[in-house]
Formats: sequence, structure tokens, C-alpha cells
Amino acid sequence: MITADPRDVPLGDWASTVLALREEGHTYFDWLTAVDETDRDDAPGFDVVCHLIDPGTPGSATGVLVRTRVPVDRAVPSLTPVFAGAAWHERETHEMFGIEFDGFDDGTGLGLRPLLLPEGFEGTPLRKSFVLAARASKQWPGAKEPGEGHDSARAPGRRRVQAPGVPGPEWGPR
Repeated sequence: MITADPRDVPLGDWASTVLALREEGHTYFDWLTAVDETDRDDAPGFDVVCHLIDPGTPGSATGVLVRTRVPVDRAVPSLTPVFAGAAWHERETHEMFGIEFDGFDDGTGLGLRPLLLPEGFEGTPLRKSFVLAARASKQWPGAKEPGEGHDSARAPGRRRVQAPGVPGPEWGPR
């Protein structure tokens, strides 16, 4: 069983905290990602989170969840000098959230570059502000709403609810 001990650290201590945890025995880099908290009133930005595991004793590995708040348009110190395996995760987080990582080095010299999205894709799809254009430009293939089927004269209609992030029907190509 792996337990998780969450730790919040200031942005300036991000890389040094992860390095200290590695030296304490958390030698397995599990994952890194971000959470969009740009809509918060108190401290808008992104929570960058990584999970490390101390594999010391088989059957009782312990994990630690390290989190830092990053203001919008600020860079995060890269963890690639501490864990080479962080490169893939930082590239994905950069591509999906638009977060920069200072000191990123995956050994190729190519820097932060697209990893998952097709060439020419514009935007950061995991940000809350990203408009889901595919859902706006074509109908959702799901079930019909009451009143939209063959028996629309008999079935009562119901008010349509707009999902968060989906623009109104007037948006998009015509």
C-alpha cells in the first residue's frame, strides 16, 4: 500500500524540496501535472503537483504529494535536473496548460515542444478558459432531448442546460 503525505511548498522552493525528498529516499518519480485554479479569488494561478514514492521497504512504500501555486505567466523550475523522467510530464503540462519550465533539459536540446497534440494545434486544452470548439460546431451524438424525437408533438420539452466551457449556438462556423 502506498500512502501519500501532501506538502505545499512555495514556488521558490519547488525544485530544492523535490531534491531533498529524493535524497531522503523518495527515489521513484511517479507523475507531475497541473490543476487550473485561475478562477480562484484568493490566489489565482495553477497548482503544479508531483508525486514521489519511497520504494524502501517492499509492501509498505510511502509516497509524498508535492504542490506549489504558480501565478499565471510565471515559470516553474524544471525537475529534469533532479529526475530525468520528469521531462515527459513537463512537456505534457506545458502543452496542455501553457506552463513554462525554467531549466528544462531532456537531453535533446530541443526544449519544451509539442508532445501529444497535432501539429498546428492552437490553445491549451486543459485550461478552464479553453473553448471546446468541437462541441460547439457539431451536435453532440448523444440521446435526443425530450421533445426532439419523432413524438415531439406529444412530449414536453425541457430547458436546455449549457455545459461549462461550451459556447452558445451562435458561436462557430456557419
